[in-house]
Amino acid sequence: MGVVTSPKQDRSRATRQRLLAAAVACLAEHGWAGSTVSVVAERAGVSRGAAQHHFPTREDLFTAAVEYVAEERSTALRALAPEGRAQAVEALVDLYTGDLFRAALHLWVAAGDEPQLGARVTELEARVGRETHRIAVDLLDADESRPGVRELVQGFLDMARGLGLANLLTDDTARRRKVVAQWSRVLDTALGRP
Repeated sequence: MGVVTSPKQDRSRATRQRLLAAAVACLAEHGWAGSTVSVVAERAGVSRGAAQHHFPTREDLFTAAVEYVAEERSTALRALAPEGRAQAVEALVDLYTGDLFRAALHLWVAAGDEPQLGARVTELEARVGRETHRIAVDLLDADESRPGVRELVQGFLDMARGLGLANLLTDDTARRRKVVAQWSRVLDTALGRP
């Protein structure tokens, strides 16, 4: 039997989720400097007081937002059933070309200048990085007991992050498609056909 929640708890949960989604969108669109609690609250359609009830500080709001979307993305990735390694490579590269990556990038840059944010972002990124690596190993059907496979998977994820950075300035879809296809072939050769 599921947990019974009150309408007030449901509204509170819905408000929290709207705030998290609005925070990620604001961070992706406006960067750290342009993303305040007031801007996020307005975008989410809630009062600043309601936003601060859920997230007492700006750092609480934005680290929770990136963590929330990262968890949602991990859940979606785990649910994927790619037909072959090429689809898995594409899905993993897509992690680094959306709003989550753009928001996370702004958060990383801000963490370099904001000491109170730095420790939170470092811990969050370490956790998200480990989870992404585990999912990549599963999706790529990689056997990490073989020498060099762990480094190959990590190198692929680092390359995917680089493709995401390139996509920030211009639409890099055509070039990215070719690179993804080549990496699929490289991984097939190095890891063996799945």
